[in-house]
Amino acid sequence: MFGKPKRNYNRRYPKDYGFIRTVYITLFLWFVVWPATFLWYTARITGWRDIDRRKRYIYTSNHQSYIDAPLLSVIANRPVAYMAKKELYEHKNPLIRFLVISLGAFSVDRDNPEKATLKTIIDIVKHAKLWNLGMFPQGRQILEGEKFDDIKPGFVSIAKLAKMDIVPVAICGFTGYAILPFTKHITMKVGKPISYELPEEEIVKQWVAYMKENAD
Repeated sequence: MFGKPKRNYNRRYPKDYGFIRTVYITLFLWFVVWPATFLWYTARITGWRDIDRRKRYIYTSNHQSYIDAPLLSVIANRPVAYMAKKELYEHKNPLIRFLVISLGAFSVDRDNPEKATLKTIIDIVKHAKLWNLGMFPQGRQILEGEKFDDIKPGFVSIAKLAKMDIVPVAICGFTGYAILPFTKHITMKVGKPISYELPEEEIVKQWVAYMKENAD
């Protein structure tokens, strides 16, 4: 279960986002992610009411740590399929490998994206109606305080392909992983959804502007 993957996880299929995994993700969110978020990190969330819970979105945020994906899942409060760099599937920590695979992430080769990744996204949009998408436009973990000067527009292309608006979330205050409850404090600032119908340059501009203003 904790061994290295024997398949290429850039290609996931509708069955990978079926009833069993949806229930598993939901229970994991309720009984693991929620308690950890609000007990270990005493999280505070702003802007939550701007999200129409009847719609599906691409949830995006700045990227500082391995807990960013679970935090975005709290915002969505629904299963989220994350685009994850392929290196995570070969991570030296077997628990990270297991969680990335079992929680429904699909891999992407940042240097040489493959058609299989796009097919996976199409399948999720068409067949996994309860699932949202999650992406980190910075493409890698970047320490707080670094600038947003090199944002690739790939997340915009995905939004237009999926016809999903983009929710920007600024994760603030991360200073390290919490070992004990109530020892760390994180704020998640949820922005208004950015329409996928806007021009690519405008979407990137709005996303970067939101992060520069709020990811302090």
